[in-house]
Amino acid sequence: MDDAHDLTVMIRSRAPLIVIESHDESAVLQLLRRVARELDKPLYRWSVSDGLEAGEVGLRLEGTPEHTEPEAVLRHIKTRGQAGIYLLCDFHPWLAGEHRNIRLLKDIALANQRGAITLVLASHALTLPPELSRLGATFRPTLPSDSEIMALVKKEARQWAAANGGKRVRATPQALERLAANLRGLGREEVRRLARGAIVDDGAITESDLPDVNSAKFQLMAMDRVLSYEYETEQFANVAGMDNLRQWLEMRRQGMTGQGAPAGLDPPRGILLLGVQGAGKSLAARAVAGCWGLPLLRLDMGALYNKYYGETERNLRESLALADRIAPCVLWIDEVEKGVGSDGSDGGLSQRVLGSLLTWMAERRSRVFLAATANDIARLPPELVRKGRFDEIFFVDLPNRATRERIFEIHLRRRQLDPGAFPLPALAQAAEGFSGAEIEQAVVAALYAVSAAGQPLSAQALEAALLQTTPLSLVMAERLDALRGWAAERGIRPA
Repeated sequence: MDDAHDLTVMIRSRAPLIVIESHDESAVLQLLRRVARELDKPLYRWSVSDGLEAGEVGLRLEGTPEHTEPEAVLRHIKTRGQAGIYLLCDFHPWLAGEHRNIRLLKDIALANQRGAITLVLASHALTLPPELSRLGATFRPTLPSDSEIMALVKKEARQWAAANGGKRVRATPQALERLAANLRGLGREEVRRLARGAIVDDGAITESDLPDVNSAKFQLMAMDRVLSYEYETEQFANVAGMDNLRQWLEMRRQGMTGQGAPAGLDPPRGILLLGVQGAGKSLAARAVAGCWGLPLLRLDMGALYNKYYGETERNLRESLALADRIAPCVLWIDEVEKGVGSDGSDGGLSQRVLGSLLTWMAERRSRVFLAATANDIARLPPELVRKGRFDEIFFVDLPNRATRERIFEIHLRRRQLDPGAFPLPALAQAAEGFSGAEIEQAVVAALYAVSAAGQPLSAQALEAALLQTTPLSLVMAERLDALRGWAAERGIRPA
């Protein structure tokens, strides 16, 4: 896809007002220069700091900057502006409630339906007010493809080598491919900058560069609070039980990764993990990504919400669009009911969020696997759990005796203790009704107790910690029974 060609067609179709959302202003200006030369039109650039200048040259006109005020530049374009393309940079602050500016923009657009003057509003984020929405057209610059990203990374490596006496950048093909994959969703200049940062510190591209690259990437995209890259995934070797889920995922590995998959095999779309708090739903969601060796993104439904009208839905759309660009990946939405469940007191916001999520789930074509978890079935909208929304819904119950033994073994081994030195069957029996999280906390509490006494961990200390804990299965017995009954009535598959 050629951005210059598409934008040229848009201008030739006499769109009087064009909106371009991009963080890379220099790339937008470079694109418009190409378009202006193709159309043989002059290009002008305006910013509140530089005023109006010749955009083709890219240098300020001699003398004091002219028309630095938004209203002044619009009046100049309306009354004395020459035919051409006018790029107005970061104009969005002067659209919110500024009725005079809105009216001037509308006057210019209406008076130039023949295409003599084209206004281009470029900003990191810009929404036209209703008065201008039907006069404007939105142009979305394409992001670099995988092959382009790889070419940009290699170009940065060559430039580093040239600046360091011909010394080659050390990199394995696997590390190079993973770096390029993790740079998806960024503009060209941002790809170059992050690739350069990965190279210059040690003259190498390694797996250790990826966390810093991803952290910088999400900060660049202002998504580091709403959508985060989870560096720590999990392997099913560290997940006790959930054999059905494990087998289900293994059967769909080829379909998700695309490696060796037969033609016509659709990738899996997602699962809902429903069940008891602390039973391991979040751990299982992490293990999905670890099982398939895919990036894990976590969508924070709490950080998604914004007090300004329309910003919450925008946050969700941008998060889902970013996941699409990073695909193949796993998108984890923890406690999804907190974001889409409504008590009718939010003015319909949660319903709009639910609508946006359901639309994306139905229409997406990318290899994004949705792993959603939920605790409270009463707050789950029926539209979300009906057949077809998820490939499968798994019910995660409290662990049985064999699984509790395995949980003790995992947490003892993580703390450099020999599980064989403890009576695991007896401990598992003593922990009946405990969730995995509660068993882990009992191990932690026992370790603190024996450490304070200067003694090694013993089975007696673990049993004492269990006796001091009242598990959720007792505190919330009625709710757990209702949850099990709900899952059983709907034939939901156990994890």
